[in-house]
Amino acid sequence: MALDVHVLGTASARPTPDRAVSGSLVKGPDGIAVIDAGEGFQTRYSQQRRRLKKHSVGSTLKPSAVDVLAFTHGHLDHTWGALPWLQSMDLENRQSPLLVLGPTSSDAIEALLQGASLPDSVAPADLARQWSAWFSLGGASIRFPIRWVLGDVLADRWIELDPHTGKASLLEEIPQPEGWNSSVLSPLPTSHTVPSCGWMVQQGAMAGKFDRARADDLQLTSKDRAMLARGEDVQAADGSTLEAAWFRGGERAAISVLLSGDTESEPPAWVADVSPTVLIHEATFLNEQQDKAEEHQHSTATGAAASARAVGASVLALTHYSNRIKSSTGPQQEAAAGAEGLPVVALNDNDRLVVDDDGGVDHLIWTKEGWTAASIAPNR
Repeated sequence: MALDVHVLGTASARPTPDRAVSGSLVKGPDGIAVIDAGEGFQTRYSQQRRRLKKHSVGSTLKPSAVDVLAFTHGHLDHTWGALPWLQSMDLENRQSPLLVLGPTSSDAIEALLQGASLPDSVAPADLARQWSAWFSLGGASIRFPIRWVLGDVLADRWIELDPHTGKASLLEEIPQPEGWNSSVLSPLPTSHTVPSCGWMVQQGAMAGKFDRARADDLQLTSKDRAMLARGEDVQAADGSTLEAAWFRGGERAAISVLLSGDTESEPPAWVADVSPTVLIHEATFLNEQQDKAEEHQHSTATGAAASARAVGASVLALTHYSNRIKSSTGPQQEAAAGAEGLPVVALNDNDRLVVDDDGGVDHLIWTKEGWTAASIAPNR
């Protein structure tokens, strides 16, 4: 099954009439991962559901199918819509469990494990501080099961918080969303002004497609087809053996989507063997504002292209534009100039990226009349 990415906000910290702040989701075979939830996220999520109902028959985004909410960092344009949305789901009598993940600092983890107050070294925007406030503002009273998990991503050290007591327990590893069997969610360290990470949703390698045409040519029975599809050999009428492997194409490689969150270009942990099918990367500034990008640890569009090359992405998609950028054309052109042939698309609010099982990518561009598909040739 494909990975269907919905980008519900492409502004940076200040929204514009045409762009909302950050909030995206990745729908895969196991469920939905929400990555960041800035101001007004639940409204934008509901609006996208209505768009799908009207323009994309058979596609749904049920809130009950959201298994994980993962934050890239604690700045409010990425988090401020989360608690109201969680409380709304509680009012709607949600029963299914939710995993909430985010990065924090090593100092915060040590203090929480010791039951001590957070030291001054923990930034005001650190998720450890923010979640503590959320617990007192009603987060601890939410009735459906939530696991609150923070991690020092560089050290791969994770803790789970009890929202009622504030106590932390050390985990052996980062947990996965409940019920996820064919997909994996993993963090990748980034470089920003507060603890931060990108999140990658990866769907594992799949068996090759069943060769129906060959089965048709041999006029196989439904029973024989089913056995071959399950990987079982079949004895033909003439006594020969039909091997199941003959009816399968080559194994299809894993597909993945990596969402960077806020970061400067080419974080040190980004190496080519990560190889996401699609990298969705911030492009807050144009090249003429490189000094501002460095000052605030953000990326230019050209920097996003450099990150894509460093991480071995097949397609680069741009988002998170400063309100100084009036059109996504400028970032797209600057990134393409530095991408060395890598396909580059510039996203706008409510656009989608669909990665099929074979690694093909479609950019679904939102208009008032619905989505218009534009195929992309990934750089594999």
